[in-house]
Amino acid sequence: MSIRYVATSKLPTPYGVFSMHGFEDPDTGKEHVALSMGVVDDGEPVLARVHSECLTGDALFSMRCDCGAQLQAALEAIAAEGRGVLLYLRQEGRGIGLMNKIRAYKLQDGGADTVEANEQLGFGADMREYGMCEAMLEQLGVTSLRLMTNNPRKVKAMEAAGITVAERRPLETGRNPHNDRYLNTKAGKLGHWITPPET
Repeated sequence: MSIRYVATSKLPTPYGVFSMHGFEDPDTGKEHVALSMGVVDDGEPVLARVHSECLTGDALFSMRCDCGAQLQAALEAIAAEGRGVLLYLRQEGRGIGLMNKIRAYKLQDGGADTVEANEQLGFGADMREYGMCEAMLEQLGVTSLRLMTNNPRKVKAMEAAGITVAERRPLETGRNPHNDRYLNTKAGKLGHWITPPET
């Protein structure tokens, strides 16, 4: 995968000032971003989040998923530590794209769960790829992560890319009545490490 580094700028946020690093994939035309704070190229494991774009959750405050809450919690955790990296990957809807995500939501409105909806549209349950992460982290000088995730596929993908996952930190936040079934499906069908809701 031929990911190309573009430029770095400052990004002030409510959580603190990050450095924003731009990357582009000439093969797909997709643009990805890494946010970093503090010294991350010293060889020590870096608090990190690999976050796939979710327009509905990240920008439109959707309560159908936990994505926006996870993004906010990850940025807060990095800022609190004063050191860390967040990779923001442009692969909306677990890789099926925004319009297909809306089609999947319509199927969910009719009773399908998040996996069934993707499959009814002819997609796999999770179409995301993480090959771009290796080049992005290499540009930042990061070789070892304390990865904030509930997704075992992300841990395996990082390790397959030669990136050490020194620690896996749970990132459970944002559960609400609108996404309860979604989270339970991710745990039951996709193997995510999510604590069952209290009964």
